[in-house]
Amino acid sequence: MVKYIRAPPPLVTIFLWFLLIESFSNASQSDVECLRAIRDSLQDPSNNLASWDFSNTTEGSICHFTGVDCWHDDENRVLNIRIADMGLRGEFPLGVAGCSSITGFDISSNNIHGNIPNNISKLIGYVTTLDLSSNQLSGQIPVDIANCTYLNHLRLDDNQLTGQIPPQIGLLNRIKTFSVSRNRLSGPVPRFINGTTFSAENYANNVGLCGEPLPPCQGPARKSHAPVIVGGAVGGVAFSALVFGIVMFVFMKKMSRKKKKGDPLGNKWAKSIKGAKRIKASYMYIFFWWH
Repeated sequence: MVKYIRAPPPLVTIFLWFLLIESFSNASQSDVECLRAIRDSLQDPSNNLASWDFSNTTEGSICHFTGVDCWHDDENRVLNIRIADMGLRGEFPLGVAGCSSITGFDISSNNIHGNIPNNISKLIGYVTTLDLSSNQLSGQIPVDIANCTYLNHLRLDDNQLTGQIPPQIGLLNRIKTFSVSRNRLSGPVPRFINGTTFSAENYANNVGLCGEPLPPCQGPARKSHAPVIVGGAVGGVAFSALVFGIVMFVFMKKMSRKKKKGDPLGNKWAKSIKGAKRIKASYMYIFFWWH
């Protein structure tokens, strides 16, 4: 027996369509606000973002903004933002987080200063291309950038970044392009788990980067053994002198007893002391040899 599914009442259908349209509308509005926040957070002395006019509320209008690519020309869903070399000034635009579908972000060759956000993966977690090169960014490369797991291309060269490159960056298994040249970085370069290697040019002109393809990293400096050797030599001479003193003391005491018992004039002791002189001369030779 075939069971028929009853169609939902007209009011329910209208309600479901309203929710679907509203969800797309909210997503589109979020992308519009994303671009507005980016524009408002940056100084644009050359007026290169003049086309970013939000007075037009037509769906897809933002897709005609300079440097903005959309998934579809008739809907406000941002795919890429490419606003390189426009003389823009300011800090990293946090408003980019509103463009939830963005896959590429390029603000290279501007005057962006300050730090790369520590929570960058929360802002642009799905980007495949991130180009922040040729700016004035400072501070350390955040460890969180390793959580941007879809990254294929990462360029941070020509900035003022300091500290070490987080080794966690090596976990980016999709990486194809990576450059941090002309910064102030130090320490070992990362090893990527996907086996990708980059030339020395991608790490050039930093204060202290090391490791393949650069010169090997130096281990901790070895301590000099000279003090130990000198101390051992001095200790050896002192011990020899102590032993010699004890031997001579015992010998003299023994000879003194013999003199009292069988040689009141001391002739036998005088003859025996010749042997002691030989021992003393040998010791003096050893002592001066050590010195």
